Amino acid sequence: MKPSIRSLILKRFRSIPTERIELDNPTFLVGQNGSGKSNCVDAFAFLAEAMTLPLQAVFDKRGGISAVRNRTSGRSYPPNLGMGVTFGGLNGETFGGRYAFEIRALPNYGFEVVREQCLIDTAKGSRFWFDRRGRGLVSNIEGLAPSLDPASLSLPVVGGEARFAPVLRALASMRVYSIEPAKLREMQDPDSGISLRPDGSNATSVLQEIERQEPADLERIGQILASIVPNTKRVRIKKHGKKLSLEFTQEWGDRKRLTFEAFSMSDGTLRALGLLAAVYQRPTPSLMVIEEPEATIHPGALGAVLDLLRHACRKMQVLVTTHSPEVLDAKWIQDKHLRIVSWEEGATHITPISEASRRALQQHLMGAGELLRSNALAPSPLFREVADTQGDLFEDLQ
Repeated sequence: MKPSIRSLILKRFRSIPTERIELDNPTFLVGQNGSGKSNCVDAFAFLAEAMTLPLQAVFDKRGGISAVRNRTSGRSYPPNLGMGVTFGGLNGETFGGRYAFEIRALPNYGFEVVREQCLIDTAKGSRFWFDRRGRGLVSNIEGLAPSLDPASLSLPVVGGEARFAPVLRALASMRVYSIEPAKLREMQDPDSGISLRPDGSNATSVLQEIERQEPADLERIGQILASIVPNTKRVRIKKHGKKLSLEFTQEWGDRKRLTFEAFSMSDGTLRALGLLAAVYQRPTPSLMVIEEPEATIHPGALGAVLDLLRHACRKMQVLVTTHSPEVLDAKWIQDKHLRIVSWEEGATHITPISEASRRALQQHLMGAGELLRSNALAPSPLFREVADTQGDLFEDLQ
């Protein structure tokens, strides 16, 4: 599947002063611990949550705007925080476009939306747009005049309009996952099961919904799990009054079988199951971010995990953070899939790989995993404009 989100533009977000990150499918963010991979990942979560929750709640979840804006921007009220995406085709009619917003910090942890813009180019050559400045919004769509709160975004309000709806749906359906095995060991409260939570704490309901909509997928999940965890043939949902839990069946030899509750299973088994639930959930996310899939997974089983992620790329956009050479040993990983996350002079930078690393991969001299082991998977040199500008976020519509 071609990437629906082509680039992510960040201005003064967490440890990232300014960055434009070009995305492929899949994209691997490779960097050492503390380089800022999680901050980049949180930008996707922030965007998705901002489409469905009040902006105040999105900031409060992260400790307020003062914890989100880049700390190197100034002492009191730093220059404005900005975020944007460029996208390709989102449905049969949308050819491409961009969406961006800029937010200003106010005293007492307050904030206001300074500017917000959405542009959509159709396959037929038409362009639809809105451009908001403060409380005022102009658009080339007649009758589009919502009442705007200074501390709220416009897109969640106008996203009911048919031409902007694909953008809202694509951003709102992005998902970020860091599966916590302890959450899968617990008995869980049932819910609709239509969206796996970031930590996997409703995996039982998600697996139930997968079984209801497509029983063959639940069987497939068991088959893939068996390739990761030997002898584990299937998983099923078990009811305990109003709670749900996971039950695993292991088989070997001549009809020898044991069943185990989730509290008896290893972290690696539960994390693998959480990843499977994320890939096969209904509805399918537009973009899925997986943080460090190698965690607690035996290196011998990483091949099956990577095959799963490659399968996921056929129906969604996938982004993976890692610092594991074993993950990058997959022979299908190309230079276009790699972005290097580095920490320099108090700031996070995300760049393509260096020309020397690119040539080594293209000429099959070394794989990405070998380059990382030998400390030769290097980023492109940084040549940055010092000027502090928001110009990359918005287009001039005049």
